[in-house]
Amino acid sequence: MQQSLNTTLLIIGGGPGGYVAAIRAGQLGISTILVEGQALGGTCLNIGCIPSKALIHVAEQFQQTRHHSQGSALGISVAAPTLDIGKSVEWKDGIVDRLTTGVAALLKKHKVQVIRGWAKVIDGKTVEIEGADTRIQCEHLLLATGSKSVNLPMLPIGGPIISSTEALAPKALPKRLIVVGGGYIGLELGIAYRKLGAEVSVVEAQERILPAYDAELTQPVLESVKQLGIKLYLKHSVEGFDAGSNSLQVRDPNGDSLQLETDQVLVAVGRKPNTQGWNLEALNLDMNGSAIRIDQRCQTSMRNVWAIGDLAGEPMLAHRAMAQGEMVAELIAGQHREFNPTAIAAVCFTDPELVVVGKTPDEAKAAGLDCIVSSFPFAANGRAMTLESKSGFVRVVARRDNHLIVGWQAVGVGVSELSTAFGQSLEMGARLEDIAGTIHAHPTLGEAVQEAALRALGHALHL
Repeated sequence: MQQSLNTTLLIIGGGPGGYVAAIRAGQLGISTILVEGQALGGTCLNIGCIPSKALIHVAEQFQQTRHHSQGSALGISVAAPTLDIGKSVEWKDGIVDRLTTGVAALLKKHKVQVIRGWAKVIDGKTVEIEGADTRIQCEHLLLATGSKSVNLPMLPIGGPIISSTEALAPKALPKRLIVVGGGYIGLELGIAYRKLGAEVSVVEAQERILPAYDAELTQPVLESVKQLGIKLYLKHSVEGFDAGSNSLQVRDPNGDSLQLETDQVLVAVGRKPNTQGWNLEALNLDMNGSAIRIDQRCQTSMRNVWAIGDLAGEPMLAHRAMAQGEMVAELIAGQHREFNPTAIAAVCFTDPELVVVGKTPDEAKAAGLDCIVSSFPFAANGRAMTLESKSGFVRVVARRDNHLIVGWQAVGVGVSELSTAFGQSLEMGARLEDIAGTIHAHPTLGEAVQEAALRALGHALHL
């Protein structure tokens, strides 16, 4: 017999957006049910952000050890290292397991009922759970189903053709890997696999890698990619895969066909909102392309039906989903909130790392702003030198009339950690003088942030 449940808030999807919304709702005393068909933590914790950073760390450590086996400038020498990828994957899985177990414990602590199963929407107040024989009535329905990898019809996933999910749980490393897609997912994994010893090629339809970012910012990444020996096929389109010869068929800019032999092909051409398979059509919501249209409070076109995270389109970032989830819970509790962050940091964990917060010089220009743009190179930063990482820079974009900072960008080793300072300065409405006048600890990479502001004011100290 079908079980019937009633709740104030029903959340479909236990990824970063869904589970944070559930925890906050629990804290606020809202009766909440969370439905998840796979593992808590969603793509981010299980097959995305966390496992990819773990694999990137393994690759970096392995490459460093290999570098020392050839005798390094630091005077360290070791025997040539070997890699047990099974053990590496086990370590990565241990981290994922600790985090997902932690999420489950937090949900339990805040009295959120978690139901394992696949949701099927009946209407804006009713959801059935397939596999749990349960029907749930709710006052508020929060849709947080995330996104999934975009597949290419000419490269169906299976056998030698893999998605990022398989790439993050290798049973063995391929000798040769071709990455289709030169965006952040393809490059993060391509660089990691190269450091782990695979021969890597990247096929990208646009004229440069990381086409979503400006050329000046991506130049140090391009240099690093070439130095690592990754082959780039830019302005090349994919035509298909020939299983007989194990080769990817691509077309070059002149229209000629090439056969690229390989052991595996990683398809990393982006992600799309996960709108299929749970009867979303029943709600007939207003859409924004393939995403659900939402307002500044994450409300959809149907009253008391909310949507957050990747399901609501770009930017598809876990930290955006988390902030939206927290806000929706507070709105349901009767608080007054709007989702209007000054900026949301985007971080690429390539080598070197890349961070964009707020407006780039081109975006500021397009918005009709007259801006000062100033960079400070890590080559002039003492801490970067001691980390053997002198490539890259910090760049600030500020209005010429009142020096209000509208954007920060950085490329270099470890700059992902500067994203917090960048975000805070924009949210707090900092001006160049505020950053230039703040004493930054020495020696740190963060000094380059202060120096960029000083240089914008015309008096960098270390340049």
